[in-house]
Amino acid sequence: MHRRHFMTAAAMASAFLVTAPVFADDSPKAVVEAYVSGWNAHDSAKAAGYFADDVVYYDASVGKPAQGMAEAKGVIDGFLAAAPDAAWTIKGAPVAEGDRVSFEWEFSGTNTGDWSDGTKATGKKFSFTGASMFTVKGGKIVSQSDYYDALGFYKQLGLM
Repeated sequence: MHRRHFMTAAAMASAFLVTAPVFADDSPKAVVEAYVSGWNAHDSAKAAGYFADDVVYYDASVGKPAQGMAEAKGVIDGFLAAAPDAAWTIKGAPVAEGDRVSFEWEFSGTNTGDWSDGTKATGKKFSFTGASMFTVKGGKIVSQSDYYDALGFYKQLGLM
């Protein structure tokens, strides 16, 4: 009987190892790609879930970084409210080295909602390119810096 219990336990352990859940890849590149997926799902909570509590989110067109998860989530909320059909497309393969990830992108949509700064919706479509640099530590984004053609973007919206 004792041998039988051992064999049963061994079979159960073997089955557990085969069916044990595979944990998500938390490499910097995978974290950033999942974060972009959150944007494209129009789910700011999901996207912001990849931020560290003390994330620094720098938008070169604004000049002053958003500090902390709440402010950084506000950036996402602002864009998604102003362009509910927004699409953020990574162009080519992201470049990843150590804890840093960078890529060129295209951001497009239709400005059907007001912007968080009070600028009214224009109803115009837009598409502009840029580049982002991320630092990821412990599976969380600790910094994001975005550089893009803000003048071209504003012109497409008829704001300049």
